Amino acid sequence: MNNTLETRPPIPPFTRETALQKVRLAENAWNNQAPQQVALAYTIDSLWRNRNQFIVGREQIIDFLTHKWSKELDYRLIKELWAFNDNHIAARFAYEWHNSSNEWFRSYGNENWEFHKNGLMQCRYASINDIAIKEAERKFRWPKGDRPDHHPGLSDLNL
Repeated sequence: MNNTLETRPPIPPFTRETALQKVRLAENAWNNQAPQQVALAYTIDSLWRNRNQFIVGREQIIDFLTHKWSKELDYRLIKELWAFNDNHIAARFAYEWHNSSNEWFRSYGNENWEFHKNGLMQCRYASINDIAIKEAERKFRWPKGDRPDHHPGLSDLNL
């Protein structure tokens, strides 16, 4: 993998504390929905599998996220650490969004991440399922941006 001199703390090997921090930083970045900024957390030639799509490199990541957030409106995401070791992190997540017809969904998934020694993610494998929900069933209600510290996490919400 082509990795530059960039670093993105925390860097591996991960401790429980630094793995938790890495997961929350990823959650915050995705909740701010700035594709160019999000892409900077990945190596230049990062490899992704997202559902049935295979994505290579930052430019494709930017294109993917730009398209994603133009279709998944009012996107709100919560990630939770599942496991970690050395330079790997497994996270589970859920996010809520609606389409242009105002149909709401909650998407559940799992991600496996592999990091370069500089802290940039070099591989991301995501499996995701969507479930239709009613607007009244939403649980992720905060303004666009970082999830507030007082907002419950996935386990607290029994998700």
